Amino acid sequence: MKLSDFQFDLPENLIARYPTAQRSSSRLMHLNGNSGEVNHKQFTDIVELIDQGDLLIFNNTRVIPARLLGQKESGGKVEVLIERVLDEHRVLAHVRASKSPKVGSKLILEGKVQAKMVARHDALFELVFLNDEPVLALLEEFGHMPLPPYIDRPDEDSDKERYQTVYNQVPGAVAAPTAGLHFDEDVLQMLKSKGVKSEFVTLHVGAGTFQPVRVDNILEHQMHSEYAEVSQQVVDAILATKAAGKRVIAVGTTSVRSIESAAHASLKAGTELAPFLSDTDIFIYPGYEFQLVDAMLTNFHLSESTLLMLVSAFCGKENIENAYQQAIDQEYRFFSYGDAMFLEKKVGQ
Repeated sequence: MKLSDFQFDLPENLIARYPTAQRSSSRLMHLNGNSGEVNHKQFTDIVELIDQGDLLIFNNTRVIPARLLGQKESGGKVEVLIERVLDEHRVLAHVRASKSPKVGSKLILEGKVQAKMVARHDALFELVFLNDEPVLALLEEFGHMPLPPYIDRPDEDSDKERYQTVYNQVPGAVAAPTAGLHFDEDVLQMLKSKGVKSEFVTLHVGAGTFQPVRVDNILEHQMHSEYAEVSQQVVDAILATKAAGKRVIAVGTTSVRSIESAAHASLKAGTELAPFLSDTDIFIYPGYEFQLVDAMLTNFHLSESTLLMLVSAFCGKENIENAYQQAIDQEYRFFSYGDAMFLEKKVGQ
């Protein structure tokens, strides 16, 4: 399977650089994976597409203001993007500078934050923050929201709210689980009133989610690793939903990857579905057999991305290609701040 099989051309003007005025005022494309039928709707129509007793799986990660600008002690400019918080003072980070900092060198960030480079782990740098305050508190005070590279503008105060889901709880992500950005309290309440069930997993989305695939044969691609938590409560809810003949609906690719990782680990161990609290580098591409997810909500993804491969595995590559062409023709808004898709799985996927 070639990388070029997942290529499409997107007009620049369809990249959403800002969110809609209201979260739930996005458009929604409904794709039936079996028939390939496409319907064009508004996001609030999601309430009609989800049935009483269906289970929604949300990712409750919170995006941290993970980007810091500053300089090395030598004076050279530096940009730090934190990938993972290791403890109250240590992080793994991407560091952009004309020359990579050496072990032992200090960084002065945002004028008041000091960090020392203590080790290098492949592309990531291990930094120790020297201030008394914990890393998360420093980031909340001085950090910038880590908007994706295709949103080519500086972050603004409004991004601190809008580049978060309304149900975020656990700080740690450096990219938003963007399918969840469309939900506001009104939509969540309408779903609850209808008898739709909901549970929360946690997957801290890393900057690696924006890394391009750099091999022609996608089977040679090495996925980045992210930490995911699927609790016993979530496992019980999934099993009960399946037993009742209802659907498990993942809100976003991160929720898909979390619960499919749990299923994959349980299969490998030869056990029933069990909680999962570990790093996952699951790579889902056409040919993958989904264990748990019956439907999913997601945004429109980048050309040649692993997320485009995931939705192609879920609904069939031809169906996704057709849906994306319709989205371009109908001028849907693409990527993190863009419109949404409700995908129903193609049987046998």
